[in-house]
Amino acid sequence: MKRRLETTEARFEEARKKVIGIDRQRFGIGTYAEKSVHAIFKNYYEPDEDKQEIPIENFIADIYNGREIIEIQTRQMNKMRDKLSAFLPLCPVTIVHPVPRQKWLIWIDEESGEMSTRRKSPRCGNPYDAFPELYKIKMFLKHPNLRIQIAMMDVEEYRLLNGWSRDKKKGSSRYDRIPLKLTEVVAIERPEDYLQFVPASLEEAFTTRDFAKEAHISQGLAGTVLNILNYAEVIERVGKKGNYYLYQPRF
Repeated sequence: MKRRLETTEARFEEARKKVIGIDRQRFGIGTYAEKSVHAIFKNYYEPDEDKQEIPIENFIADIYNGREIIEIQTRQMNKMRDKLSAFLPLCPVTIVHPVPRQKWLIWIDEESGEMSTRRKSPRCGNPYDAFPELYKIKMFLKHPNLRIQIAMMDVEEYRLLNGWSRDKKKGSSRYDRIPLKLTEVVAIERPEDYLQFVPASLEEAFTTRDFAKEAHISQGLAGTVLNILNYAEVIERVGKKGNYYLYQPRF
């Protein structure tokens, strides 16, 4: 169910300009009350500020448009559990989880404020990167009112040169991330939609190692993905091969 949002580029650029201004190189990182990824995506999904930050059931919803609640969650989804317990009985809830696809790193000297030239990270992210966060709300994933949108983005990441290594990069702190482009949204609107994460090449029973190879992810991440797919009942365990469980799609 991969899809691109309509008028993505124009709408996303409008949200970016609203939050960081046209000159994004000198906008004063960290001066906003909320981090840039969260603020930009909130304004992308709902430009009308009257529908943002709405009190519901002793919590504050990022967006409530009269039909559904939309929450932008970049990490620590475990903190969503109480909100979801309160919101899901009331109306549909969409969790938008931004995930970096391409990332450019920019280093900031804490003393001088000087910024380095940006360098492209060699790693390319993919939608599977969302699963460790989804695992934290696993108990809600089959609720009929829950929707997930994995929003793949290109992003600039600003880091402080305050680490413990000689170049101060290892162990450094992430200061902010600036989304550059929304490249794709992977929608999960019902449990069956998790089947899209099973590579088509896995036609017969497969192990975690087989899945990792075909999905081009680590074996550890594959284990987390398969745990959720099994919980969503789009795959099932059908036996063992050595020390590995065997899985196959249910559909």
